[in-house]
Amino acid sequence: MRDTTIAENYAETLFALAKQGNDLAGWEALIGGLADAMGKDRTLRLFLESPRIAAAEKNKVLGDAFKGAPRRFVLFLQAVVHNRRQMLIPDIAAAYMDLMDQVEGRRHAMVTVARETSDADRDMIAAQLSRAFGKKIVPHLSVQPAILGGVVVRIGDTVMDGSMRKRLGLLRATLLSG
Repeated sequence: MRDTTIAENYAETLFALAKQGNDLAGWEALIGGLADAMGKDRTLRLFLESPRIAAAEKNKVLGDAFKGAPRRFVLFLQAVVHNRRQMLIPDIAAAYMDLMDQVEGRRHAMVTVARETSDADRDMIAAQLSRAFGKKIVPHLSVQPAILGGVVVRIGDTVMDGSMRKRLGLLRATLLSG
C-alpha cells in the first residue's frame, strides 16, 4: 500500500473518532500541532523515527505530552507508533484537514500580493473570495513585489490575475497593436 493511501486510512479513522467525541476542530488542532512540531523540531522528528527507541518509550512520551488531550486521541497516536507509521503523522494531518475542508465547505486559495497586508486586508480578501465562490475560502498569502500591485488568486485550477503587471502588459499590447 502506498504511504498516501495508508495516511488517508488513518485520517479517516481519526476523523471517525473525533466525530464520536463531537470535537472535529479540536482534534484537527491536535493532529495539526503535532505535524507542525515534527516539521519544525528536529529532535522530535529524530526521536520518533529512530528505530533504536522502543515503541513503548515513544508511546509514553506521547502520552505525557498529550495528557490533557482526549484519551482516544492519545490511543490513536499510540496505535500509529505501535504500527511503525509515526513518520506518516504529517500526511495523516494533511488528509484529516482535507476531510475537514469537505465537511466545512472550505477551499484554500493561494493569494499573491505585492506587499505585506494588514489583518483587515486579509479578512477582506477572504470575505470577497468567499462571496465570489460561495464557499468559505482560506487565503494563504505570499508576497511577490514583481506583480507591482493588485492580487493573483489560485484556487485549484482557477487563476484570477488582477495584478498591475498583467494590466500593464495588456495596455502595452493594446498600444502596440493599435
